[in-house]
Amino acid sequence: MSSTVKLGLDVLGDCRPDWLRGRLGLLVNQASHDASFRPTWESLQEWSGGGVGALFSPQHGLHGDKQDNMVESAHGRHGSLEIPVHSLYSETREPTDEMMAGLETFVIDLQDVGCRVYTFAWTMLACLRTCARRSIRVVVLDRPNPVGGEKAEGARLDPAYKTFVGEAPIPLRHGLTLGELARYLNRTLQVGADLEVIPMTGWRRAMMHEDCALPWTPPSPNLPRREGVMLYPGQVILEGTNLSEGRGTTTPFEVCGAPFVEPDQWWKVARDRGTLAGVRARPTEFEPMFGKWAGQRCGGLFLHVTDARVFEPVRLTYALLAAAWSLWPEQVCFTDPPYEYEQRLVPFDCITGSDRARKALLGANPMSGDERNTLTDPGKDWWRDVGQDLLYPPVA
Repeated sequence: MSSTVKLGLDVLGDCRPDWLRGRLGLLVNQASHDASFRPTWESLQEWSGGGVGALFSPQHGLHGDKQDNMVESAHGRHGSLEIPVHSLYSETREPTDEMMAGLETFVIDLQDVGCRVYTFAWTMLACLRTCARRSIRVVVLDRPNPVGGEKAEGARLDPAYKTFVGEAPIPLRHGLTLGELARYLNRTLQVGADLEVIPMTGWRRAMMHEDCALPWTPPSPNLPRREGVMLYPGQVILEGTNLSEGRGTTTPFEVCGAPFVEPDQWWKVARDRGTLAGVRARPTEFEPMFGKWAGQRCGGLFLHVTDARVFEPVRLTYALLAAAWSLWPEQVCFTDPPYEYEQRLVPFDCITGSDRARKALLGANPMSGDERNTLTDPGKDWWRDVGQDLLYPPVA
């Protein structure tokens, strides 16, 4: 299915609308570039005749140098452009009036990963709200959803569990591009921003990132490989437990485990608890350099996605968790707050979107097959609810 996809950034370069001649703010990071690796800020500075007035960076910083959650980035200046770089993962997670002063159009060009927990979407939402309040135009330059646009997974967020890793009732794996998600949030949350999305050409919903003939630049330091991105919508759930999700290794989200894990036994029980299509596990040992179990030898699994089109990452992780709780109920546990600035809610609940999965794991039969089916199903109403916001041929 490999095909050349033209990014929203490149489409913008072809059409050069009138607003490019105004004063621009850009929400970008190191993955914001065209297919030849030219940074978005360089292109827009040229096309606007020097109109880029400020850059804004999401979590992990403009250059993706901040490794972990709740590690804030400092404000600074861009050397060659000689303009301010405002961090939106600092003492503030939304643009201030001072940062936005003089801007006429706010451009967002970020590589999302198709998962509710990834904070770029919620930084985008904060920017939409600020721009709506200040009557500043917002333009999103669309990019592929690297895990495809046909499948959604995971129960939709319970509004009682709204945090910085989920501020709207969407599934864990949502199946939208960032531009489509911007349209959905702007409409359903009644933000009222003057929003335009520059769509891609050549992208189809069945495409994974590897089908797009585009380079992969890590949008954050712990997603260095497309293989890890495919697993992320499920394996990010492990962040709410004492099982390592692979941070501190060279293959985060592809490897997982803990010192008490017996790899062969773990995979056998997980596989026996449900159909796990499109994935294989290789029993392994690893030693994280930082994060959970730093410097300790962990038993675990190295996960290999063999067929991305049938693979369901959320189903896989729930099967792994159910097996771990069955095998090591006295050793596996949930982590305590804080998690992404939430001080009260259990991190596991913040990630999964309610307390249902946690309670199912703590039951007498940790997360039965029926419970897993319920927790992985976003409901048929998801695609109906988002239908008018889709920019590419919809899901049949």
